[in-house]
Amino acid sequence: IKTETDEVLLWTCETILTPRWLHRRFRAMTGPLLTCRFQDPEPADSSMEEESDTRKINNSFLRDQNYATEADIISTVEFNSSGELLATGDKGGRVVVFQREQESKSQPQRRGEYNVYSTFQSHEPEFDYLKSLEIEEKINKIRWLPQQNAAYFLLSTNDKTVKLWKISERDKRPEGYNLKDDDGRIRSPSTITSLRVPVLQPMDLMVEATARRVFSNAHTYHINSISVNSDLQTFISTDDLRVNLWNLEITDRSFNIVDIKPANMEDLTEVITSAEFHPQQCHTFAYSSSKGSIRLCDMRQAALCDKHCKYFEEPEDPSTRSFFSEIISSISDVKFSHNGRYLMTRDYLTVKVWDLQMENKPLETYQVHDYLRGKLCSLYENDCIFDKFECVWNGSDSVIMTGSYNNFFRMFDRNTKRDVTLEASRENSKPRAILKPRKVCVGGKRRKDEISVDSLDFSKKILHTAWHPHENIIAVAATNNLYIFQDKVN
Repeated sequence: IKTETDEVLLWTCETILTPRWLHRRFRAMTGPLLTCRFQDPEPADSSMEEESDTRKINNSFLRDQNYATEADIISTVEFNSSGELLATGDKGGRVVVFQREQESKSQPQRRGEYNVYSTFQSHEPEFDYLKSLEIEEKINKIRWLPQQNAAYFLLSTNDKTVKLWKISERDKRPEGYNLKDDDGRIRSPSTITSLRVPVLQPMDLMVEATARRVFSNAHTYHINSISVNSDLQTFISTDDLRVNLWNLEITDRSFNIVDIKPANMEDLTEVITSAEFHPQQCHTFAYSSSKGSIRLCDMRQAALCDKHCKYFEEPEDPSTRSFFSEIISSISDVKFSHNGRYLMTRDYLTVKVWDLQMENKPLETYQVHDYLRGKLCSLYENDCIFDKFECVWNGSDSVIMTGSYNNFFRMFDRNTKRDVTLEASRENSKPRAILKPRKVCVGGKRRKDEISVDSLDFSKKILHTAWHPHENIIAVAATNNLYIFQDKVN
């Protein structure tokens, strides 16, 4: 449809299954999917070309904001099981892997910093011609497989396709072939007069990333999470309505173990938001919904886990119910504790810890940014109320961390019940600088070290975080910047 302003609107009737869809169904089904304006191309600015040398990374992975684009926004962060590698995925489909350097005796204060180890393009943009839908290259989730040999393996997924990547090192190359010259050209058999034994010669270290498996064509809706099973043979991929079980060795078929799609889509009242396997029990997994409930399923009971074995939901207080209650109760992330006893969930305003033996109410509830309750109307208007924050445990399950706005992130100590708000920004995150706690003031008067709730920048948000599995090292993704913090060096 061409308008008077030379805009072309591409319309679609494809239903988008998200919490936003549940509340703005008409807008999602009838709004423009894409707006294109035709204009004369501007000359390219050579000063805006991205610098090619970004290998040396010390305290944080920072790109010049003048060069930052939508594709540079970090969409997932994940440590491997040993903590020696840290992987990030972005909206441009790229995966950047950082490796922790060995601690130096001459410079003990550096304590093993993370430098770029490998960078590769995991997903490319695609187009579904049957549904007339563009499939973004954005990396939604990355999950590492436990290391079995010298190589590393990780799973990465966009909205439709999961890929298994192998990351390996090569520091030797074979030389002395009989049928090829040193430059690779095929030799004539008539010129071969003697038999040579090929030998391995040292070369500069090369890190190679190879796609070993591609798991595709199994999801109608957008994949929001993947989780590797403790049996190291299977994993699950989850979209808005279904959970599929895959074998790591088989790419052409998967098993649908959860399906909540109703016969009539008009009867749809909730969608699946996240799912994860139990860390020790290979038959147990949990998935959360946009209604604020968590279902624990046992794959030994039936092939299709439509009936859960446990159901976790906190009853709503009728006195506090409002128009936004259903939106802010939607669970954006679910994580088992390392010991497998607890389950942590994050909704818009709180983080809750559930004991697997107690279904009627959470064991602990932590307020992340309760000062935003009075601003839910404006947050709804600018769509921030639909942001999906993640949450993580530390290695001992004693501290939990999650993100907030204004580049703030929160930590809660489960033993002492103390909490702290810290900020990840260029101004106060110089190498080996000590972060100062931040406080948000709700009232009119505020102290010098406090920030007013009206001054918060909602365009700066920390959605993705990761915690080293054994040490107090955290990775925080703030838009296109990755910050790595560690505990204080004595």
